[in-house]
Formats: sequence, C-alpha cells, structure tokens
Amino acid sequence: MTGARRGAGGGAGAPARAPLGGAARSCDAGGALEGRGGNPAGPSPGPPAASVPGRVELVVPAGGAGVRLDRFLAGVAEVGTRSQAKRLIDAGRVRVDGVARKSAHLLGAGARLEIELPEPEPLAAEPEPLPLSVLYEDADLLAIDKPPGMVVHPAPGARRGTVVNALAHRLGALAGVGRPDRPGIVHRLDRDTSGVLLVARTAAALEALARQFRTRTIEKVYLAVVRGHLGAAHGTIDRAVGRHPRERRRMSVHSRRGRAAVTRWTALERLPGATLVCLEPETGRTHQLRVHLAAAGHPIIGDRVYGARRAGRAGTRLDFPRQALHAAEIRFDHPSSGARIVVRAPLPPDVEQLLATLRQTGGDTAKSGRSA
Repeated sequence: MTGARRGAGGGAGAPARAPLGGAARSCDAGGALEGRGGNPAGPSPGPPAASVPGRVELVVPAGGAGVRLDRFLAGVAEVGTRSQAKRLIDAGRVRVDGVARKSAHLLGAGARLEIELPEPEPLAAEPEPLPLSVLYEDADLLAIDKPPGMVVHPAPGARRGTVVNALAHRLGALAGVGRPDRPGIVHRLDRDTSGVLLVARTAAALEALARQFRTRTIEKVYLAVVRGHLGAAHGTIDRAVGRHPRERRRMSVHSRRGRAAVTRWTALERLPGATLVCLEPETGRTHQLRVHLAAAGHPIIGDRVYGARRAGRAGTRLDFPRQALHAAEIRFDHPSSGARIVVRAPLPPDVEQLLATLRQTGGDTAKSGRSA
C-alpha cells in the first residue's frame, strides 16, 4: 500500500541505548534507514480463567511473578493501557485473591485476578466528514498522515475537527477499542506536529501496539528544522523530562520529578542559521523532542512554547506558523502477522517551503560573497 512496506526482522528486545554523544545512527541524508526488528518483552497475562459480560477472571502465570499490578493489567486485552488499569484499580474494580490492592502491588505466580469492567460509555466524538490522508490500512489498523493544526482527540477547547471526529465518520463506532473519548488512538502527536499517526481498529490491535510502545520496540523517526548549527554530526540527548517547576503547562529538563528521556539525533543539512535534523526518540515523554532541542540550545523553528524566548539568528527570523516538526516514519510489528511494517509520511508543503527559503537564502548569500 502507498507509503508502507515490510522491513527486515531482527533480534529480540528493545533497541540498545546509544551512549551520550554516541555514534548510533539510523538516519542519513536520504531519510531513515531500515529499523531493527524486535519482540515485545515481558510476561503475557495468558487467557482468562473465566469471563462473563463486564467481568474478567484470570490467573497470573509464572512469567508475571514480581510484576506490578497496573503494569500486568495493561497487558490484558480488555484493559489495554496502564492509565485504564490505574483507573480500574483506584475505583476498587480489581481484586487479587479476593483483596483490593494498590497499583504498585507485586503479583505472585498463581494469583487470581478479578476485574470488574465498567459499562461502555457513549462515544464522545461526533462523526465529521473531514479528509484523512491514509498511508496504510488493513483489518487491524490504519496509519494516517496527520496535517499540522489538527488535534488528535477531543479536549477542552477542541471538541470538533479532531482526528477522532474524522475516524468516527470513516470507520464508524470503535466501541471497546480503548477509551470512549479517543477510540483506537495508540499514541498522539501535538496539534502543530504533522506526520504518521497509528490508529487501532480492534481491541487486540490496540493492546498489541500499546505493548510495543511500552517495551520500546516501536521505532519513530522525526524530521525537524532547528535554530543554529549543532556542534557534531550526530549525538544523543539523555535528560529527564517532566512538568516545569513553575509553569505547569510546559515540560522541562529541570523538573523535580522528571522521567528518563533519550533522543538520538543526526544533522542532515546545514542551512543559514538553521539545521535540518533527523530525530529518533527512544522514549515517548510529552513534548520530549521540543524540550530536548530547546535545552540543547537549538529550539525548533516556529516553536512558540519552547523557542519563543530565544532570538533568531540570521536566516531564522521566519514567520513560520508552527513548530517545524514532522513525524516522518514509524516501524512496528504487525499485531496479527508479526511482520515488521514501515510507514513513511512525506514532508508537508509548509516545511518543504521553509527549507526552500533557507536554501535560497544560502544561495543568495554565497552569490553576494563571490561578487564582493
């Protein structure tokens, strides 16, 4: 299908972390190279011991011994995510050997879990006939090329015009596939970030893809245009990211409760006062790429949150309307076949125009220098 092809398989486990400033690379001037394969790690919950509508009972297998309750539940198809697991636990809907436990409770092999599922909630998003650029689609999932300016799911201030509204029109109700307010959504992109976004069409596909995100076997490649020239050809930013200590709507590398965050980068093209950079996040923290680049002194051009406080150098004083960040590629194991799938999204026209303008500026500068 257009924009997708199967890649080579590989060894088991999550991608190895590159050392600080290290030379591990999966990007070159032509884009991203083929990714590594990988099998999701961690115990499988196994089949339910018994199931009735609204209730799941299962026995913890040997591989689940010592695993946190919320982490184990996230791998149960009827639960699907760790956040949903925590909501069920906090609501007292989960019992371990007949006793309600906390999220951090460590399970023992053979423990019997009883999960009381809530009644399905009505979908929060109204169907809207919005255009979607589909890069890949089959019975389990689809991948779209999200345009800049489009919110992924309904939220305060953005109840309509979202990806979920468009999906509700294209696919109909996705009852039971994740949260009712964001059915099928496996991961998110910021409103002003463009590029590849995965959507699950079944609960099993959602669980399988969510597990790959948790075990870091899904690989993502972004392209960004940043201010200034990085000092090396490639490297790694390894700095924890969390809520800003004072501005709660921002993220920061100076958070008191930051979580581990790692971004590998490769400089693809030096431009007047700017650089086209390939980014490969090994973790998926909120605003990770934008925060890491700003902390490194090279904020993304157009980033009004993390780059507005830095004066632009020559060639970067452009009135670019959004952060110049694009999710160019994603690699994952297909939920049903296990085949490694690679989906790519071309650069959107606005970023192409930004690069053309910067290249033209460089050409004009070079001509001016030669004639002087």
